[in-house]
Amino acid sequence: MNIEDARKYLKMLCEDIPDRSVGSEGNRRAVAFFTELVSSFGWQTETTTLPVMDWQERGADLRIGEQSFDVRVSPYSLGCAVEAPLRSAGTLEELESLAVEGTVLLLHGELTREQLMPKNFVFYNPEEHQRILALLEQKQPTALICATGRNAAVAGGVYPFPLIEDGDFDIPSVFTTEEVGQALLSCAGKTVWLESRSDRIPAFADQVIARKGKNPDRRIVVSAHIDAKKGSPGAIDNATGVVVLLFLAELLKEVHGGIAIELVPFNGEDYYAVPGQMEYLRKNQGRFHTIWLNINLDGVGYKEGKTALSFFNLPESVKMHMDEILARYEGLVEGFPWVQGDHSIFIQQGCPAVAVISQWLLEHLDSQEITHTSKDAPSIVDPHKLVEIAVALKDFLNSLSELN
Repeated sequence: MNIEDARKYLKMLCEDIPDRSVGSEGNRRAVAFFTELVSSFGWQTETTTLPVMDWQERGADLRIGEQSFDVRVSPYSLGCAVEAPLRSAGTLEELESLAVEGTVLLLHGELTREQLMPKNFVFYNPEEHQRILALLEQKQPTALICATGRNAAVAGGVYPFPLIEDGDFDIPSVFTTEEVGQALLSCAGKTVWLESRSDRIPAFADQVIARKGKNPDRRIVVSAHIDAKKGSPGAIDNATGVVVLLFLAELLKEVHGGIAIELVPFNGEDYYAVPGQMEYLRKNQGRFHTIWLNINLDGVGYKEGKTALSFFNLPESVKMHMDEILARYEGLVEGFPWVQGDHSIFIQQGCPAVAVISQWLLEHLDSQEITHTSKDAPSIVDPHKLVEIAVALKDFLNSLSELN
């Protein structure tokens, strides 16, 4: 395990495999790469194949008379070719009062300030989001145009962001900037022509779990999501987390202690249906009490700043060991709590958790313009930090007496 290994693994995950989105061939290659490598270090692996949806789009066109407007296909949307009157709604109250069946509906303003959670998403789904989607399904516009701004905390660095990213929602939709939305508002009542070229493709994805240790009723789960958004190399979101898992697999290959360790490259954090996470929940129903601790890696290794570790409900004895690690490694600091990651699965089930992220990214969650974009490439990663994180976590795990 060294710096060159970090570079090699990043190249494989972000360049040799250009697309790790769920359902893609690249995603399956990435999981196979992980599985083969951790198996070579003596870890037992279990792989579950899950039905998912891949998606392809070929752009969209929007015209009103002779004027064209720039719009983009919403991820996992159905395609369409429609000619219909344009209506608009900017608030929930407006949407509730409008009759929009058979129209193309422009959503803007308060309705589009944050990305709507997928209708079947179980981990975080505000009532307002559910109400908006339910109203749209009841009122049945022919298609949607969603004018959005910036919301890095939920949608990453993409501008504009897709308001709807949901393969379970069947009203065709496109999205565009606030500026285009303002121009379209002046056209309300006019006839629009919208064509969106989008295909849903039945596919499959693999969820792997690597295990080591003697006691399945006393587990530490170290996780990082292996998938990435379409169109993004996904270096710090989250190839770097996977690299640290691979380093830990090598560093802990001789560990045979009383606590079981699971390495879990979740497959689905950047996908509307989170299939790997849902499968993990299903398999662990009634067993989360056996998980002593989750350590989740997401957004680690950014070239600026240190590595932040955020703590959630740690027992005092575990926190003491972690404080010792923070004092020993100059590149690690304690960070403030954040919940936009797979550690939330464990927190919601009552498990203690540690979330590991780049300090710079943590401090710019609401404004960064990197994740989910083409900028998230290996060039923004400091591989030395990945080695430091792996060695520090190895020392932390070894400091827990049950592993010795």
